[in-house]
Amino acid sequence: MYNKQYKRVLLKLSGEALMGDDSFGINRSTILCITEEILKVIELGVELAIVIGGGNIFRGVAPGAQGMDRATADYMGMMATIMNALALQDSLKCFGIDARVQSALNIDQVVEPYIRPKALRYLEEGKVVIFAAGTGNPFFTTDTAAALRGAEIGAEIVLKATKVDGIYSADPKKDPTATRYMHICFDEVIVRRIEVMDATAFALCRDQKLPINVFSIYKSSALKRVVIGENEGTLVHL
Repeated sequence: MYNKQYKRVLLKLSGEALMGDDSFGINRSTILCITEEILKVIELGVELAIVIGGGNIFRGVAPGAQGMDRATADYMGMMATIMNALALQDSLKCFGIDARVQSALNIDQVVEPYIRPKALRYLEEGKVVIFAAGTGNPFFTTDTAAALRGAEIGAEIVLKATKVDGIYSADPKKDPTATRYMHICFDEVIVRRIEVMDATAFALCRDQKLPINVFSIYKSSALKRVVIGENEGTLVHL
C-alpha cells in the first residue's frame, strides 16, 4: 500500500493554501514555500499536474456576493482559480520549473484552453500542468475538477493538500486522543461520514479506482514523502 513511488500524480491545492496568515489574497512567502515543496517532487522525475482552487481570491469579494445567483458566483470563483494558477506558474518559473496553465474557460490572451492530448504531452516533456477554472461548469467544485482531470490524464493518485496532516478519528484540535488513520478504504469513509472531498469528487475517484492521499502542504517534505510512498498523510483506497 505504501512503499510505492508514483510516476504521475494530480495535486489538488486549495486557494486558501496560498493565503498564509492573511485573511485573503496570495501571500508571497507562502506560495514560494509551496513551490519549494513542488520542486522536491519535480527533481524526482515525477510528472505533476495541479488543480488549484480560488477561495482565497473570492473571499475578498464574498461579502458583496451575498444573495448573488449561484451560477454567477461560481463563474467568479473560476476566474479566481485562473488568477491563482498564473501566480503559481510565475512562482514555479522563478525556480526554473517549466509550467503551463490550461483553463476550462477560454481566455486565449492569458491562458491556454484545456486540451487533454496537449496536457499529456506537456507532462511527458516534464512540464508541470496547472488546470484552472475547475470543470468549466457552475455547481461543481475544484475537488470534482481534481478527480476528473486526474482520471483523464491517467494519474496514479490524487494528492489533496490541506492544513492538517491526514484524516483523524476525531477533531485533533478538540480531542487530544484523536489518532491519524494511516490508510482507510472508500467504503469506511462513507460509513464513518468523513469529509474527504465533496460527494461527486469522492464517488468519481472511487469509481475510477483512483486513490486519494490527504496530507499537509505546510509540513516540510510531506509532498515528497507521499510521492515516494512513505507513511505520510492518510491514504484512501479501495
